[in-house]
Amino acid sequence: MPDNRRSRTITEGVQRSPNRSMLRAVGFGDGDFNKPIVGIANSYSTITPCNIGLGKLTDRAEAAVRAAAAMPQVFGTITVSDGIAMGTEGMKYSLVSREVIADSIETACNAQAMDGVVTIGGCDKNMPGAMIAIARMNIPAIFVYGGTIKPGHLNGRDLTIVSAFEAVGEFSANKISENELLAVERSACPGAGSCGGMYTANTMSSAIEAIGMSLPYSSTMAAEDAEKADSAARSGEVLVEAIRKQLLPRKIMTRKAFENAIAVVMAIGGSTNAVLHLLAIAHAAEVGLSLDDFETIRERVPVLCELKPSGRYATTDFHRVGGVPQVMKMLLAHGLIDGDQMTITGRTIAQNLKDVPERPSKEQDVIRQWDKPLYPQGHLAIMHGNLAAEGAVAKISGIKHMEITGPARIFDREEECLEAILADKIKKGDVVVIRFEGPKGGPGMREMLSPTSAIIGAGLGDAVGLITDGRFSGGTYGLVVGHVAPEAAVGGLIALVHEGDSVTIDAGKRLLQLNVSDSEIARRRAVWKAPAPRYTRGVLAKYAAQVSSACIGAVTQA
Repeated sequence: MPDNRRSRTITEGVQRSPNRSMLRAVGFGDGDFNKPIVGIANSYSTITPCNIGLGKLTDRAEAAVRAAAAMPQVFGTITVSDGIAMGTEGMKYSLVSREVIADSIETACNAQAMDGVVTIGGCDKNMPGAMIAIARMNIPAIFVYGGTIKPGHLNGRDLTIVSAFEAVGEFSANKISENELLAVERSACPGAGSCGGMYTANTMSSAIEAIGMSLPYSSTMAAEDAEKADSAARSGEVLVEAIRKQLLPRKIMTRKAFENAIAVVMAIGGSTNAVLHLLAIAHAAEVGLSLDDFETIRERVPVLCELKPSGRYATTDFHRVGGVPQVMKMLLAHGLIDGDQMTITGRTIAQNLKDVPERPSKEQDVIRQWDKPLYPQGHLAIMHGNLAAEGAVAKISGIKHMEITGPARIFDREEECLEAILADKIKKGDVVVIRFEGPKGGPGMREMLSPTSAIIGAGLGDAVGLITDGRFSGGTYGLVVGHVAPEAAVGGLIALVHEGDSVTIDAGKRLLQLNVSDSEIARRRAVWKAPAPRYTRGVLAKYAAQVSSACIGAVTQA
């Protein structure tokens, strides 16, 4: 484990003068060498609206760290825009970027012997990437979320980026005109911030707040509001205090803290990606967490919030009525989270929630009253069966039918499936199978927002099932099952499904089943050969060689 009081190496030993000379060149004066060195990992980028506002937050955090008598050192990390890459070959790099972000933060902090780090991120992989690095290093750290985008507006309805993807399906189904499609495109994303429903970015920011590694209320603030910048400054102050107290991440990121986060994800109707990312973060923190833990917690935690994509409200609405603290106080009052867990504020969860009412206001319905939940149990179901021997994840909120048995429609690439949907080749009762899109097989485990949105737009959301060894966007809903493991590329049963085979998705029984005899499966397995890798050089080839099963978070570190 790295030394957690590491900046003393700047002033001790034979290398003192050369080290000081380099630091003087970046702003250190005579009185600064005994101050804590604080890294500020800034993922500012104009690649995506999620990250375009992070420069201002970095400036506020840097100034606050300096005012708190520490020495800030700003460095950059990458980002990938999932929304822009979605549906393209570029999306294969999205999950890879989680590892690159984690590795870059760990590398910079450990190479420069930083005493602590403020990580500032916006798009989906910034958050788990930063948290994986924080868990590995175990130096005082805090996460600052860049904030949610405000909803777009068109003809009296709120829009998010998912509205644009669904509009493509509606246009292809001749439900809207080209001018209406263009109007949605122009209105869906009005400014800076991450996708505005309870999609992956807002889900993960909420989970990090629930774990205790970011400030209360910070996970649902709008990117463009003044309180977001104020929260970034306060985060810098809190981090410096954590360094002085040596409040380390692994004192906060306990097994109980992860259970708290899972409960919150269930209560707010969060993204399936939370399963993958929380498993990966727990792995980095050396906390035992499994897929079945999500199912155990799902069974006892209701869905309390009606948030997009399967509900009516945006994250800005959720923030306005109390956000994550309000939900956590409700869960605490009913014994579903542990209030004794420490947070980066130096106070416990219960202490942070002391002044939050146990019941939300009755003047709103974004957060339901406890006795009138949106659903009595959580919405992220862990599936098993012969098609998912290691497990799979289904998001079962917002669907009318919990079971479908139908003929398999086989696609070995996402693009092939999307073409078939847009060409009206997918019919009611079909079970779409998209395979060789897993962590190794893709590689990179692409999100299937384009085909799932096209299915919704075509009016087939309640009539078609979909399974994949890839992932789903937080904007996905419907009878869809992802993270199927073992994946096709390593010989999982999903690789042996033939066109027209009977497949059952039963969310109620948490069952994913290929209805073919054992003898026929054995015959198919005997003649199956793994396909050649799609990439043999570069980052995707390296990733495919190292990545684990989705059932343990698609991690690349042993």
